[in-house]
Amino acid sequence: MHKINLKMKRIPILLLLLLIFSCKETKTESRTTDSSSATENKDETIKTTSKDSLIFPEEKHFKSLQQVTFGGDNAEAYWSFDDQQLIFQSNNKKWGLECDQMFLMNAGETFNNSNIPPMVSTGMGRTTCAYFLPNNKSFVYGSTHLANEDCPEVPLRKNGRYVWPVYDSFDIFVADLKGNITGQLTNEAGYDAEATVSPKGDKIVFTSTRSGDLELYTMNLDGSDVQQITDELGYDGGAFFSPDGTKLIFRSSRPKTEEEISKYKGLLAEGLVEPTNMELYICDANGSNMKQLTNLGNANWSPFFTPDGKKVLFSSNFEAERGFPFNLYMIGIDGKNLERVTHSETFDAFPVFSNDGKYLVFSSNRNNGGGRDTNLFIAEWQD
Repeated sequence: MHKINLKMKRIPILLLLLLIFSCKETKTESRTTDSSSATENKDETIKTTSKDSLIFPEEKHFKSLQQVTFGGDNAEAYWSFDDQQLIFQSNNKKWGLECDQMFLMNAGETFNNSNIPPMVSTGMGRTTCAYFLPNNKSFVYGSTHLANEDCPEVPLRKNGRYVWPVYDSFDIFVADLKGNITGQLTNEAGYDAEATVSPKGDKIVFTSTRSGDLELYTMNLDGSDVQQITDELGYDGGAFFSPDGTKLIFRSSRPKTEEEISKYKGLLAEGLVEPTNMELYICDANGSNMKQLTNLGNANWSPFFTPDGKKVLFSSNFEAERGFPFNLYMIGIDGKNLERVTHSETFDAFPVFSNDGKYLVFSSNRNNGGGRDTNLFIAEWQD
């Protein structure tokens, strides 16, 4: 549930219904390589397959840019702790999918409609937000498959307003890289999803409705020691730890007026949220020292810390008059020195730095021929 409205004119929706396919053909053994040689191969592959034509002239932070996928809606790609692999979600209809499932790739690989990465979710229900665990051999992700093996319906409008569904059937699971579920971390009633892991390798942050509102929580890697982080009314979600694990950055709707509060509560009672007005908040990992980082208007979301922990990269449409485009921006953790990073006319979001700080993976509508595809791109980053 880190997603946002992409169907603004020609911008695609990441929430499409597609066909379930079995992961019985998934093979992952060959995807494990020697760490040192894999690092060299990753760097060389990304550099040699990059196309400078994918970079807009103003995008000075991109030294090179490689397109990874070529069709469908692909998003929320996250690096393994050793930067050798990524896990991402896709609903590419040509891959036989009916809704988002999780896929594994080696850094430097590219995929089209005939070259399909291995699926590492069950192929049942709807999945979201997969994130590697420190051992690089397993990952956490949200899934609805226990409630129903079919993809849940996706309401996109309520009284003419764009909405996100907040499925109470989402729970958080642990799986190995062959797609075998090895544990279930949540079993509370209501929505549990949007899990990400601290770079320190000790904590998971996630969003839950267990209190009656959409709040942030942390837990140990085994699901123990659950601690509530936020307690103000509003949708708190899409959280990430800072590189040193001491801070959290997240998005929030935080309704203030009586009208806003009534609207928010009414939608949430129906399992819906309206994500068109969100700002970024930052706090210590235990929830203390909470402060609002942006006050830009419109939708500010998908934040991620820069490798030095001093800035945050995020997606926003605050400069847009008609809801789009979404571009990537960077801001200091003190709320100063806002800088525009990408210069697309459509959609750029989900920026995630590799742990070594050399690369940035993100989702974009660029180079899709004016169609509806959202693809993954890996940029070689420069300050």
